[in-house]
Amino acid sequence: MVRTLTRDNFGPVFDSDNHFWESSDAFTRHRNPKFGDRGVQVKEVDGVARYVIDGKLHPLLPGPADVHPRLDPGSLLGLFSGKIKATEFKSVFNVKPADHPEWYNRDKRLAVMDMQGIAETWLFPSQAVTVEAYMWNDIEASIETMRAFNRWVEEEWGFAYQGRIFATPYMTLSDADQAVAELKWCLERGARVVHLRHGPAVTRDGMRSPAHPMFDQFWGLAQEAGITVASHGTEDHSYNEFYGLLQRIYGEKPDGAARVASGSMRLAKGSIFEAMTKGRQVHDYAFVLVAHRLFERFPRLQYAFVECGSAWVPSLLHALDTLGHSGEYAQDPRQQFIEHCSVTPYPEESVEELARHLPVDRILFGSDWPHGEGFAHPADFFDNIEAFSDADVSKMMRDNARKLTFA
Repeated sequence: MVRTLTRDNFGPVFDSDNHFWESSDAFTRHRNPKFGDRGVQVKEVDGVARYVIDGKLHPLLPGPADVHPRLDPGSLLGLFSGKIKATEFKSVFNVKPADHPEWYNRDKRLAVMDMQGIAETWLFPSQAVTVEAYMWNDIEASIETMRAFNRWVEEEWGFAYQGRIFATPYMTLSDADQAVAELKWCLERGARVVHLRHGPAVTRDGMRSPAHPMFDQFWGLAQEAGITVASHGTEDHSYNEFYGLLQRIYGEKPDGAARVASGSMRLAKGSIFEAMTKGRQVHDYAFVLVAHRLFERFPRLQYAFVECGSAWVPSLLHALDTLGHSGEYAQDPRQQFIEHCSVTPYPEESVEELARHLPVDRILFGSDWPHGEGFAHPADFFDNIEAFSDADVSKMMRDNARKLTFA
């Protein structure tokens, strides 16, 4: 293999995992006034703006990102790659929001994208992915909060700004009819990729599979529009009972002050079983989409797993092979996942290992910029794909995401 393409001569790339930071009124600017004391609220606590839900401070978020200092892009990558031990690492939130208008303003972001060599990007929330799980005891407020947030996203960033920035509206399946109405609103304004939390749909009547026929109108609309539905790494509490079960079985004494986390990438102050089950929720979610026949009912639907890692893929494919032994599926379950689902590996993961299990056509480049756990410079991803051919590099760095976006 003669490799000629490098970061220096490749040309503009398509980054499938960029982020914006939310401003202080992201959840409240367009909220129905009758929900003023429900859902996400911004309140001054000890002289600082903080997020409050149900009278409690959000346990993960310090507050609006235009008020609180941020981490430098890439500053956590050494920790997540194992090159730096947690005991030796000190994260420093010392970057002033005012010094980085490109994190909050779309025209400033375009200018930075030009410098970074990024032609197009999927743009995901930074904080909104952590709030839905804390509003499940008030479904109406949860739906309204995310509805209002989507209007802020469209106003500030646009769902297809200049054909380059594709900001992702946040979908929730807590109400099937309202999910359809919200998706229609987003599609009318140019949305090409939408975000959906990976996990069960939490409805007024309890938890439901996202592939339940009650949501078929939503999925049918997504297929008809030719958009991509994406699950980005999120905060999710639907497996709390599962962690509790493991604690009881193996005698781990829960810390009464600890957060029994959901399998997110942070382990601090959670159960030790988070380490054992990292990636479990996205693994199970992807399995359910296939097992509950979503892709058989919607054969043109496209799905992407962004910043969910990729270590779970081999185990999933094995589970789908076992599922296929029943002979009850119109198409082999493994092939269903491969034909319908794309994956963005973590920056610290081996792309070569992922490519042993998933075709390169289904691997997407994502930098996670400007987050601390992502790349300091998006083009650093080229270091992870040195062993691939020019044709494969083109697919991962640009062509695969463009196909999903402009289908």
